Amino acid sequence: MIHSISLAELNSASQEKFVSVLGAIFEHSPWVAERAYAQRPFAVVQDLHTAMAQAVRDADESTQLALIRAHPELAGKAAVRGELTAESTREQRGAGLSQCSAEEFNTLQQLNADYNAKFGFPFVIAVRGHDRHSIIRHFSRRLSSDRATEMQECLEQIIKIGGFRLADLVSQ
Repeated sequence: MIHSISLAELNSASQEKFVSVLGAIFEHSPWVAERAYAQRPFAVVQDLHTAMAQAVRDADESTQLALIRAHPELAGKAAVRGELTAESTREQRGAGLSQCSAEEFNTLQQLNADYNAKFGFPFVIAVRGHDRHSIIRHFSRRLSSDRATEMQECLEQIIKIGGFRLADLVSQ
């Protein structure tokens, strides 16, 4: 169950509380909330998302890579072992990844391995609005990209995921 918090509460929260509440918006990366904190108060939730997105875009490459690598593989080993964050579990289940056939699961495992071997980080896509078939199509298509393009695409997908998570958590 997602508990909501108002934007007014976040605007008046201590940095510790602000980061505690928003630290999971960007997977295992509370630094994003820490960097956005100084820009309070936010007039609307979209302004908060914009500040967090800018923190991601302004980060150095090693920090951005760590953010990408903090994301789990889709239908990967962590999912099988039940080790995903609550947010990732909900998102992957919502896209039907928990109902993969054996063939689809094997395809995703191979795509994960190929993608990681080529780029050195996991494939990231904002799964909301996708089903497992469209995810597999995007996965296959993006394997033909170059590393710089894919890194930027992963960051933009992470920012999109953050927007969905904020909208679910923060009320106006």
